[in-house]
Amino acid sequence: MPSAPPSIPQRLTPIRVLVPGTGTRFRCGGLSVALQTARLLSQLRPMQLVTYRQRQADHPFLDDLLRQEKAPADALWLVSWGFDVPMLLRRLHGRPVIYQAHSSGYGFDLPPGVPVLAVSRNTLGYWGDRAPRNPLFFLPNALEPQWFERGARHQASDARSLDVLVQRRKSSDYVLRQLVPALRARGLRVEVQDGWVDDLVDLFNSAKVYVYDSAEHWRAAGVSEGFGLPPLEAMACGCVVFSSVNHALADTLTPGEIGHQIGCGSLDHDVNRIAAAVADPAAWRPPAEVLDPFLEPYSEPALMARWQRVLQHLDDLLPALATGSVLQSQSLWRLRWNRRRRGLLRVVNRLPGWPAGRKG
Repeated sequence: MPSAPPSIPQRLTPIRVLVPGTGTRFRCGGLSVALQTARLLSQLRPMQLVTYRQRQADHPFLDDLLRQEKAPADALWLVSWGFDVPMLLRRLHGRPVIYQAHSSGYGFDLPPGVPVLAVSRNTLGYWGDRAPRNPLFFLPNALEPQWFERGARHQASDARSLDVLVQRRKSSDYVLRQLVPALRARGLRVEVQDGWVDDLVDLFNSAKVYVYDSAEHWRAAGVSEGFGLPPLEAMACGCVVFSSVNHALADTLTPGEIGHQIGCGSLDHDVNRIAAAVADPAAWRPPAEVLDPFLEPYSEPALMARWQRVLQHLDDLLPALATGSVLQSQSLWRLRWNRRRRGLLRVVNRLPGWPAGRKG
């Protein structure tokens, strides 16, 4: 008989947030969110940031911890780095793990019982379809406090030095090669930001309009826009936002209300709308009584409250999952075979001489 699964402590401590490393080699939005998550969790439970590709003197290393501790030990592991998730789940087999899901579309499946913490409803729906029997939670990313404290969302627009701000990274060829030249030809002051910026809040505060068009970038990458922080950051600074509405951007951007669609039918139409927004930003951005409540759920205090509820749920859930009675989703091939089989039976039941309602 197989041995009983090891018991998992009711109060999981510490929480270990896995990142490949924290140096410049790994600098990206995913690392920023992981570091923010670790900082917030450290205020709720004992927390360790653990690296697994780059050894660093200031953080424990995954290989060392796995050698030192027999599974399941007493830690809850959080994985999030999309391409590395299958490898990390294999290495952490027998230990309690949660997956903080950012982008979707990586193509892997999750083991039964691994909870998914989706940062967007787009990603939540993806895993709700792909892993409907896994525990699913919705935990959006948070804007860092600086965007609320220093974002000039109620500042008069005539104090802004830039008409239009574009960030080159993730931006489409359409924006960079067609729209930007056309806006400049119209006489607008357009900055295409590239490279590292010491103070993003100050940069966003200086712009009347912010343009973000990541749809082509993510279609080429084969995965999704996981959350879309830049448009929210721009709104927190009082910019009128023109954006694509792909993937998780559709969570927050209602075209014509909170933001405006870019690439909307024709170049001339885009240029005319952006020029109008530059001339009268207040007419194109949501009023304070709409914008402030819209942004509040993405504040760190709001996210902390969500994390607290999820961790309390996990305290009850994970010991139950450790008993071995874990619900499993049917494999895709079996679902398709059962559907095809039912279709064949319907055909057979309609054949002449075949008893009506006979079961095969």
